[in-house]
Amino acid sequence: MRVLKSWELTDEQLRELMTRPFVDQVEVTAAFQARTEAVWGEALSPEEVVSRILEDVKARGDTAVIEYAGKLDGAQLTPDSLWVTEEEWEAALGQVADDIMNALKTASENIRRYHSQARPQSWVVVEDDGVVLGQKVTPLDSVAIYVPGGSAPLVSTVLMCAVPAKVAKVREIVMASPVGRNGQMNPHILAAARLAGVHRVLKVGGAHSIAALAYGTETIPAVDKIVGPGNIFVTLAKKMVYGRVGIDSLAGPSEILILADETAKPRYVAADLLSQAEHDPEAAAILITNSEGLAEQVRSEVLAQLEKLERREAAQLSLERHGFILVCRDMEEAAQWANVAAPEHLELCTANPFGMLHLIRHAGAIFLGHTACESIGDYIAGPNHVLPTNGTARFSSPLGTEDFLKRSSIISYTESGLARFGPHAVKLAAIEGLDGHANALRVRLEDLQDS
Repeated sequence: MRVLKSWELTDEQLRELMTRPFVDQVEVTAAFQARTEAVWGEALSPEEVVSRILEDVKARGDTAVIEYAGKLDGAQLTPDSLWVTEEEWEAALGQVADDIMNALKTASENIRRYHSQARPQSWVVVEDDGVVLGQKVTPLDSVAIYVPGGSAPLVSTVLMCAVPAKVAKVREIVMASPVGRNGQMNPHILAAARLAGVHRVLKVGGAHSIAALAYGTETIPAVDKIVGPGNIFVTLAKKMVYGRVGIDSLAGPSEILILADETAKPRYVAADLLSQAEHDPEAAAILITNSEGLAEQVRSEVLAQLEKLERREAAQLSLERHGFILVCRDMEEAAQWANVAAPEHLELCTANPFGMLHLIRHAGAIFLGHTACESIGDYIAGPNHVLPTNGTARFSSPLGTEDFLKRSSIISYTESGLARFGPHAVKLAAIEGLDGHANALRVRLEDLQDS
């Protein structure tokens, strides 16, 4: 990892270091082009691939979904086998060891308890003249939870997405995740889905599942919102169907930024940096400190621990491309640059982390103290790990119960209330040149004067 010093860089250089463009492209390799030629008969860009899949599924429904599941995932599905059956679900639950089930239950309960605290409530106030104003909070009718496939069953993603939807009392929670040639879903994924309150599980992933859930097919009903992480094709698909359905966010690669002083343990800091670097070559792992000694110790620890990491290649590429250590004059300056980065995960590994909290304005999740590592938040603490990336923590928040609810305004006026406020509204409507609006008020005000 590079070690940089803030006083040797300009503010412009530091700002460029701390901000990352949204990654919405993938490298178009010869292998990728060959695959698109095999499926579509010509070389296509990722955007063109996703656009064609969306239009095809919209036009041909289940037939297109099944074809893409076969061509892209190797799954042999039929309209009757698109959904996980109760028998498959029960068989999967029987394969999960007791200790794993206990861990899933503990995580699920912690997530439920945390998100229950944040559930918005309807409210009404009665003002002067009997005017009633308020807000009605209503759960969404249906949402889809997208869970990526692959060799690692992302059980934590299932819990983090589905439990808040359950707390919000969404009527139907659908989960979509791809299966391979055997047509079977990982039993741990299904166990997490059952604990989280998922109602139905679709054996399809990729852009074709996003299309089906957005537009609906003969056997796959359209939903109101799609949440959950995915690869670039899933992200592009969510971007393209937004407006037809709601989405949570356009997630970029994972990132961690650690603010640490001389009291931090180099071994802990290095381990936490690598915990994010192992995700993806495009992930970012950054340390900002006021201690040159700590910077050098952490760099040595990172190199030592990297050699023992199973996902060493991905982590090494991540550190080379996006990882660095920045030494600042003091922790106030360190916090300043952390706010510019607005990271997904921010750790405060300092002597007095709570005393620094007021300096932090932009972060997806904030971990305070030497023992509150990012990994505890990923799995068991309770707060959501679906977080804003690529600096979007400047204006957005973690996934939460409120993302599965919508708000309706409540307005009721008595005659005395209308007599008091109506004339003001007439004047404002006149300014805007909307005589019909003004007239709707005038006819009522005239009746009040005549009575």
